[in-house]
Amino acid sequence: MRRVLWLLQFLLVLLVTLPVAVLPFRIALKLGECLGGLLFFFWGSRRRIAIGNLEGAVARNAVAIDSTPEQIIRENFSNLGKSFVEVVKIYYGLGDRIIRSVEIRGVEQFLKAREKGAGILVITGHCGNWELNALAVAKKLAGLNIVARPIDNPYLNRLIERTREKYGSSVIYKRGALKRILSALKKKEIVAILMDQSVVSSEGVVAEFLGKKDYTMKTPAVIAVKTGAPVLPAFIKRTNGGHVIEIGEVIELDASADAEEAVLRNTVNFSKRVEDYVRRNPAEWLWIHRRWKRFQDG
Repeated sequence: MRRVLWLLQFLLVLLVTLPVAVLPFRIALKLGECLGGLLFFFWGSRRRIAIGNLEGAVARNAVAIDSTPEQIIRENFSNLGKSFVEVVKIYYGLGDRIIRSVEIRGVEQFLKAREKGAGILVITGHCGNWELNALAVAKKLAGLNIVARPIDNPYLNRLIERTREKYGSSVIYKRGALKRILSALKKKEIVAILMDQSVVSSEGVVAEFLGKKDYTMKTPAVIAVKTGAPVLPAFIKRTNGGHVIEIGEVIELDASADAEEAVLRNTVNFSKRVEDYVRRNPAEWLWIHRRWKRFQDG
C-alpha cells in the first residue's frame, strides 16, 4: 500500500511540475517568484520561524540588514521559489541554460588543492540555490560526491539520483556515510558536505553560530583531521544574470595535539565560512530551518 501511495505522490509531483518545466525560462522564473510570495503569505509557521531567526541574529549583532526582517524574509521566500523552478527545469532535462549561466570564481583555489594529490573536502550550506551549486560544479569543474539524506519517496529519490548522476555527481547517504566518504577521499575524489543545519549532540560540538550556541556539525572537521584532506569552502549566490559560485582558499587546519580540541576549533573555523556568507547575503540563507533548537545553555 505504501508503494502505491508513493507512486501516486510521484505522479502528482510530475503533473504539477511538468507545466513549470516547459514554460519559457523568464516566465518560469517569474512564476517561481510568485510562488515564493504565496508561500510567504500562506506558510505562516515557517514564515514566523524565519523572521524570528533573523530578528534574533540582528539583535545579537550577528547580521546587519538594510531593511526590515520581514522584507528580507519575503525576499528569501522569493529566492526559494526561483530556486525551486530552476531545479525543476534541470530535473526535466531543460536546464542547460541555467547551468551555463553559472559563473565559477576561484577555480585556481580548486586547482591548488588538487595539486596536493589527495581528495578534496568541500564545505557549503543551504545558501542560494544549493542544489544548483553541486550540479554546476560537477558539470563545469569536476565530478563530486554529495553527502545527503534520501527522500522518503523512492521514486522521487531515484529521479534526483539520476539527475545528479547525469551532471557528474553521486550521492553518499548519511546513514553509514563515514566509510564511503573516507573511501572516496582515499581515491582522490571530491566530497561535498552541507554543514549549516541543526544536528543531534552525537553529531556535533557546541559552538556559536550567528551569535547563539547550539550543536554544529563536526563531521567535516573529524574527516579533515583524520585524513588531512584539503578543505575548500564553496558557496553560490544569485545575480541579475544568473548565479556565481565562489570557491575560497584552502582552510588551514588546526593541528592541536588534543583531537577533540582540534575538531572543535576546526568546526568553528569551517562554520565561520557559512556565517560570512549569511552576513553578505542575508536573503539567501535557509532561515526557515529551526537552526537553534537542541542546546539549552545552562
